[in-house]
Amino acid sequence: MPETFLTFDFATGEETAQQARHKLETWKQAFRLDKKLRFAFDRGEPLAEPAAAPAASKGKPKKEEKAPASGPVKLLVRLYFSDHEKMTGQRWIQRIPQEEPFKAASPQVIPAGAPEFAATQQRFEALATDRPKW
Repeated sequence: MPETFLTFDFATGEETAQQARHKLETWKQAFRLDKKLRFAFDRGEPLAEPAAAPAASKGKPKKEEKAPASGPVKLLVRLYFSDHEKMTGQRWIQRIPQEEPFKAASPQVIPAGAPEFAATQQRFEALATDRPKW
């Protein structure tokens, strides 16, 4: 059980997705799961492109308007536990989909032998490389 993916579809619920991100960050810190619990957001394409800002404006700058509604938000969570940590990995696979922000997001568990595992792994790696390295 080296690697398992969990996918959550938050539709357009950006606030709920951020609550889920906060919960995952809390778990990573509290349980020291730095390399074992990784996640990435797949926001897809936005519904509408924001209008281009004018090149030069006179006077005070106006407050920016709210951004248009974002597109669908999916959360990909990668759990990577070694073979001697099978019990811990199973507990996390069972626990995460049962917690509050994840329940309503249609959780899906993708184990290493599943047919869609390779595509999910490639998508996760592509999203993980897009993030800035701190």
